[in-house]
Amino acid sequence: MIYSIKMNKTPNLFLLHYNSQSYCAENLLIVPRYFLSLSCIEPRKPLSLNARRSGRVGCNIVLGEIPFDGKILIIKERKATSPELVRECYNRFRFLLEKRYDARGWTADVLKVVRELGKTDFTLDEVYAFDKQLQKLHPENKHIRPKIRQQLQILRDKGILEFKGKGKYVFVK
Repeated sequence: MIYSIKMNKTPNLFLLHYNSQSYCAENLLIVPRYFLSLSCIEPRKPLSLNARRSGRVGCNIVLGEIPFDGKILIIKERKATSPELVRECYNRFRFLLEKRYDARGWTADVLKVVRELGKTDFTLDEVYAFDKQLQKLHPENKHIRPKIRQQLQILRDKGILEFKGKGKYVFVK
């Protein structure tokens, strides 16, 4: 999976919650492939020596590490989302496909921490409060705060955020 992410060959993930009693899809969501980053991959233990694929290391995809925007509902509680809205949500972050895996990961991780603030307007200092968390996710980067600012500028330039001045931002709908 890590190789697939680095080579930009990951598939879109469709997650289905199916009710076998009523033969009905309860919930269906898509995780676009450009939101799959190294931050959401959790390696598993290698298979035992007795296993047919001995030594092979699998992984778990940690959905909690994917930003809210990376989980697009197609069906929610048996109700279909309009195709136009699904396409809009999918295309809103499609620009991430143009980026290398590490740059995509940074953008997704900064977007995730901003969403964790739980509000539509926020300050740069509030995002800086996550610098240690982002340092853990990206230990090779020694300049976390400038990188946070860079990612906020990218999100601003793509119309996701609006910069209000003096370190204040707001989400654009």
